[in-house]
Amino acid sequence: MNMTAAVPLLLPPAAIPRPAPWEHEWTPKRYLTGPQPPPVDDARMLEQEMATARQLADGKAVKKTRPRRTVDYNGGMGRWALLRKHRPNPTYVPCMRPAPPYIIDLLPPVAYPSNSSTSLCTKFIHTSTNKIRCPVNVVTWTPEGRRVLTGSTSGEFTLWNGLTFNFETILQAHDSAIRTFQFTHSGAYLASADQSGIIKYFQPNMNNLNAWQGHREAIRGLSFSPDDGRFATASDDSTIRIWSFEESREERVLTGHGWDVKCVEWHPTKGLLVSGSKDNLIKFWDPRTGTILSTLHQHKNTIQALAWSPNGNLVASASRDQTVRVFDIRAMKELRVLKGHKKEVCSVTWHPIHPILVSGGSEGAVLHWDLSGPEPSSSSTSPFSFTTHGPRATLSQAHDSNVWCLTFHPLGHILVTASNDHTTRFWSRERPGDATSVFSGGGEKPPEVVDMSGQEEDEEVMVPGFSYGGGTGASGFGNGFAAAGGSGTSKLWGNDSDGMGYSTMNGNPPFGPSSDTRVPFSGDDGMNSDDFIPGLGAAEHLNAASASVSTPTGATRPGGALPTQEDTWSGAGGSGRGDETWGGRRGGHYGGRGGPRRGRY
Repeated sequence: MNMTAAVPLLLPPAAIPRPAPWEHEWTPKRYLTGPQPPPVDDARMLEQEMATARQLADGKAVKKTRPRRTVDYNGGMGRWALLRKHRPNPTYVPCMRPAPPYIIDLLPPVAYPSNSSTSLCTKFIHTSTNKIRCPVNVVTWTPEGRRVLTGSTSGEFTLWNGLTFNFETILQAHDSAIRTFQFTHSGAYLASADQSGIIKYFQPNMNNLNAWQGHREAIRGLSFSPDDGRFATASDDSTIRIWSFEESREERVLTGHGWDVKCVEWHPTKGLLVSGSKDNLIKFWDPRTGTILSTLHQHKNTIQALAWSPNGNLVASASRDQTVRVFDIRAMKELRVLKGHKKEVCSVTWHPIHPILVSGGSEGAVLHWDLSGPEPSSSSTSPFSFTTHGPRATLSQAHDSNVWCLTFHPLGHILVTASNDHTTRFWSRERPGDATSVFSGGGEKPPEVVDMSGQEEDEEVMVPGFSYGGGTGASGFGNGFAAAGGSGTSKLWGNDSDGMGYSTMNGNPPFGPSSDTRVPFSGDDGMNSDDFIPGLGAAEHLNAASASVSTPTGATRPGGALPTQEDTWSGAGGSGRGDETWGGRRGGHYGGRGGPRRGRY
């Protein structure tokens, strides 16, 4: 046996089976070394050195080059379109991981119908300022969502890029302060009105088509009908006028307010107008007959702004009594009273996808309100029984002065604010799990404007955080992003099974049960009395989590205006208003909020 075992096998080595450590082992054959830096281009380096030497010889400071900050939604939209084609079931959404690098996996807000936390635009991106500084009264996105158009006290239209936020062009559109403008729902025309009561039509390339005197006094609001055939204007002459758009002809004058009419909004789908006035009243009108259908008396001071929800069932009002109120027109009752502003509320807008309301105050704060939770109990007889738990997120120092206008991008991922402090600021959604997010920040202000060369300022490296004014109760992400995978049978605005237009998960807010307990308002009794004067200390009831530092609001308007420029911007091709998530509304047209404080009140 031993001799037999010692006999060598005459087989080739490749034919002898060897036991492998594991089956199907793969060993790399290429790219065995780590990534190497790119080769240095000597010619490019020499060119940069020569440019730096020329700048130093001219006595100019060498500018540090860095990539421009941007918020690109194209990647998220592409992934969302691919996911809708390949997902295993109609409600599947992959879970987000709580780490900033996974921002590339963040889908558009429409992908999270039951998770409103993905639409809180609280991360500061950029500040845009004109060379000649003056208050910015109105702001809106162009119909295709690629640019932002602002109207200022100097009567100028300024166009900003919606992707990189840099200056594009400027146009002297009016001779006096622009108070309101709005694109038609089709996106084919723009109508604007100014302090002297003049109404003008513009094409998307800023070509002026028509101009006429619409009111004797300042026009504060302008809103188009759902079919764009007519539009309504509200003026300080206490009237609302309905105009035929094509003929520029006055069809009807609505009288009934006892003082200046500060805002008017046409219902997204119905023949219904709502207006707010300095007489503290909100009135609903039939535009066909000019009759008053209903009047709401809940506010105790001037109504500054109104906004219809995308489904048209709710209307939100912002007032100088420091509250935002939400009314349900189906029952014509007050649904919510939202308290949190330290001073009067100047502007309000709805998110195009989620039941989120954003309001801007004269103290410079921007507050996000989440209405997706269950309706508060109305069993109490107190007039404040509908008060919610406070704002979902608070930007206590978003601006240094009044926030005159806010508007969301049509997709809902960027918020633009226009202020009396001469700036237009852009805000995006937080990165998941970001330690510098608004939910953990210390209430810092956006960086100061240091350079406005080329009609824009340099981007600052720091990204400030702001105080957070409401408990989230989220289990998952440190910045408020809740996991949205696998759940969410509720629909978008107007398609909800609960009949209220709210998106809920098992009857709870998307974050689960709220973990905060609201501190009672110490100024409630004072605000309910006839002796209450807004802005004089009765609103110290906001809890310490959202405390802000007040800044002076005395902004002066510079003398003179820029000369008219011939160059106009070309409207890029887009689908216009075909997106169903718009709900037939247009942001950025809450008129009646603009200009210096010297003669408004």
